[in-house]
Amino acid sequence: MVPHWPAPHGLDADPIEAVNRCDDPGTAAVFEHLRAELAAERIRSVPTRNEPWPYATRQPTGGPVTQTAPPPARLLRKVLQRAGMHPDDPDATEFDLPGRRALVVATNAGQLDVGKPTGVFASEMTVPYYAFLDAGMEVDLASPLGGVIPVDPQSLKPVVRTSDDDRFLADDDLTSKVSASLAIGALDMRDYDLVFLAGGWGAAFDFGFSEALGHKMTEANAAGLVMGGVCHGPLGLLNAKAVDGSPLVAGRKISAVTDKQVRELGISNTPHHPERELRSAGARFESQTRRRDPLANHWVVDQNLVTGQNQNAAPMVAREMMQLLLTPSDPTLEPRV
Repeated sequence: MVPHWPAPHGLDADPIEAVNRCDDPGTAAVFEHLRAELAAERIRSVPTRNEPWPYATRQPTGGPVTQTAPPPARLLRKVLQRAGMHPDDPDATEFDLPGRRALVVATNAGQLDVGKPTGVFASEMTVPYYAFLDAGMEVDLASPLGGVIPVDPQSLKPVVRTSDDDRFLADDDLTSKVSASLAIGALDMRDYDLVFLAGGWGAAFDFGFSEALGHKMTEANAAGLVMGGVCHGPLGLLNAKAVDGSPLVAGRKISAVTDKQVRELGISNTPHHPERELRSAGARFESQTRRRDPLANHWVVDQNLVTGQNQNAAPMVAREMMQLLLTPSDPTLEPRV
């Protein structure tokens, strides 16, 4: 027998069904009947299976799908790599971190100047993203406001981009995340094990000004997360606080884009320059220099904080961050490079 609604509370009394009665004891029998009907329909439509085997997530034997750059571009990539651009990590390590969660944060700012698009520098997002993903981690993508993350078109030119960028261009999952990133202010940082701040010129316009990002990085530090970033990404630490309320970066060894690199690239109209801002906030700024700083590389580990000078340090920073998940840093130890 099918239960029925008590007359005084049926459709006659609530014709547009505006009253939610899910917690009304008088409707318990109705809801129980509906649940049983749904269960029966589910069994009819999708037969019950045995418990699934504990399959590990793995890449197909042919490797991830990528968008291949033309041969001349691949050759020029090799030339740039020998000069210092996007070097391989000499201490590359394979990690197995299933059950862990990573968050990559990128900019919402997409305009450098009138008629000059910008955004996240692609490899500073894709290299850590795939490093974490291939280690078995679940990886989310966030931004100060949520929504679209603009990608600097200069960073996707075939000669400049990396193999991880090639992979990104053929990856529907990551491209959908870039189109609809999570709003950082809506996240609970305790859901994650590490957070990576991706750089690019766009971050100079929003990372150091976002109260939501600063607040969430404060939460991340208080929760003991491993935090990192490269290039302009460490600007996202400017508004963060240590557990004692002092600026998080004060007295900490940090690397990021140098003032010299900013001058060399001729982009001086951004509101924040990482070296200048981080030094002003009390950071112990570190970097390496070359004839052209875009070809330099440096990264530093200071307790739970790992930062890199520019896009060249992305593989190393990601590796150091995952290593810290396996061997948490001792706060009594000196920072290491």
